[in-house]
Amino acid sequence: MTEPTPLITTEQLAAQLGDPNLRLYDCTTYNEPVPPGSDVPYRAVPGDKTFEAGHIPGADFLDLQGEFSDASAQQFFMMPDVAQLEAAFGRHGLDASKSVVLYSIGTMMWSTRVWWMLRSLGVDARVLDGGLDKWKDEGRPVVTGAPKGYPATTFKATPRAGFFVDKNAVKARLGDPATVIVNALGPQFHRGLEPSRYGRPGRIPGSVNVSAAVLTNADKTLTTLADAEAKFAAAGVTRDKNVICYCGGGISATIDLLLLTQLGYDKLTLYDASMGEWAKDPALPIETD
Repeated sequence: MTEPTPLITTEQLAAQLGDPNLRLYDCTTYNEPVPPGSDVPYRAVPGDKTFEAGHIPGADFLDLQGEFSDASAQQFFMMPDVAQLEAAFGRHGLDASKSVVLYSIGTMMWSTRVWWMLRSLGVDARVLDGGLDKWKDEGRPVVTGAPKGYPATTFKATPRAGFFVDKNAVKARLGDPATVIVNALGPQFHRGLEPSRYGRPGRIPGSVNVSAAVLTNADKTLTTLADAEAKFAAAGVTRDKNVICYCGGGISATIDLLLLTQLGYDKLTLYDASMGEWAKDPALPIETD
C-alpha cells in the first residue's frame, strides 16, 4: 500500500469534513517568554484558549506538552514511552484505521511534530498545509467552544525504529562522512551571532543550516518540493546520507523532516532534546562562526 502524502490542502480537508472516519486535531502550543535567568527557555502553554475562540468544525484539541510529552524530562516536548502515547491517543479516538488530519495556528511546526510522533508509532497522519491561518483566510467555516472529542478507542502502536536519537547517538556521528546533521533554527542562532535561550550560542559541530523559516511561505504553507529540494541540496543534504535534524526543542525541525519525507528521503531521524540539551551540557562540543 502506498503511504498517503503527509500534506492535505484546505480544499481537500473541506471536502472531507463530516466523514465519520475523519479524526481532526488542533495541536497548537505557544512558547511564552520567561524572566531573564530562568532555567527553562520558555513556558509551554497549550492552545486550548485559541481553540475555544475558533476551530475547524469537528476538531478535537491535543495538548502536546500536557498529554503527549514526557513530564519527567528536563526539556519540554520530549517523546514519552509508547504506553503513555497509546493511552493518550486512544482517549482522543485516534487509531491507525482512521483518517487522521493535524493542524495548528501560527506555524505548522506543532502539527508536524505530532505527525512525526504518530509516524514513529506506525500511523501515517496528514498535516493541513497552512493550518488554521490559511483556512480562515479563505473564509472557511470556524466554530467556537470547547472540544467535544471523539469516542475513545484502543490505540495499539506499531513502533518504527530510528525516528528519535539522543545526544550520544549524535555525538557518535560527529565527523561521519555518511551523516549530515541539519539545524532548523535561524541562521543567526546557527552561527552563534545572537544569545541563545537554550544556553551556549552556536551549533552542533559540522551541522548545516536549513532553517524551517526558509521552508515556509508568508501564508504559513510549506514551500514547493522543488524549492525545498534545492535548499537541502545546497546544504549538502543528499539522499545517500543519514540525516539527523535538530532545532531548539525538537519541534521546528519536524518541518524539515516532513519535506524531506515528501522528497523521498528515508534515512531520517530527529535529535529530540536538540539545543535545549546540547547547549547546556559543557561536555558537548559547540561551534560558532
